[in-house]
Amino acid sequence: MRIEDNQKKKKKITVTGLLLYALLIALALVYLLPLVWMLSVSLKSNREVLTSPFSPPSVLQLGNYIFAWVNGQLGVATLNSVIVCTTALVISLLIGAMAAFAIARMRLGFLKYMMQYFLIGMMIPVHCVLIPLFVRFSSWHLTNQLIGLIIPYITFSLPMTIFLMTGFFKSMPGEIFEAACIDGCSIYGCFIRIALPLSRVGMFVAGIMTFVGNWNELLLAMVFISDVAKKTLPVTLTYFVGPYATNYVQMFAAIIIAIAPTVIVYSIFSNQIVDGLTTGAVKG
Repeated sequence: MRIEDNQKKKKKITVTGLLLYALLIALALVYLLPLVWMLSVSLKSNREVLTSPFSPPSVLQLGNYIFAWVNGQLGVATLNSVIVCTTALVISLLIGAMAAFAIARMRLGFLKYMMQYFLIGMMIPVHCVLIPLFVRFSSWHLTNQLIGLIIPYITFSLPMTIFLMTGFFKSMPGEIFEAACIDGCSIYGCFIRIALPLSRVGMFVAGIMTFVGNWNELLLAMVFISDVAKKTLPVTLTYFVGPYATNYVQMFAAIIIAIAPTVIVYSIFSNQIVDGLTTGAVKG
């Protein structure tokens, strides 16, 4: 009887595992098929898209990518996006890590309320502050400048960065910092020499999320920047859609170019991102 029960349990687990794998494969197809179809459309001609949109391209139209990059000015837009996103990433990580370390490790009465203060920032949609920001930045002559995008990108990235990094700093053993203080290490030394090296995974995860979020941001970039030479990549993609006609193949080629960096980063560092999120959620 026991042998039969064990065999039934093994069969049950096997069936459950197969169902789980089938579900995961179905979800993977749901996410991958639109990307594959978009890649297929970007390699077709406009006539072929209208006559056979779901069939593979008969002849690879690589000129769509050349046209999107040159005539669509994706090179300039990509450079602007890299400048804005990289600057916002470095500053938000530096400020966010310092704030998170203070909240997690410094014993000051008001700091326990600071996390709630920063979490409120995660609940404020950008649409609510768009008009006040535009009015204020216009008076400061920050519109139509890349710095006018960097400042709000840093502001909206800080709450998530502080939230993630606080979990990492709280998960570190307190004995390490106590031993460092006994040996004469200051609070700045604890942060630079101990906290930052031990939180590399957390910094990496927060950096990836911040960079990708700013890379795909459209609303602020569309409202604050009017000069074509200073447009970022998401805004430049809108130029491929005209009021009376749309060049679908070149538009999809431009979209493939725009999403390629984020897809590659997530594909390479997916395990590190998952490990970082779970590690930071152990305590706190």
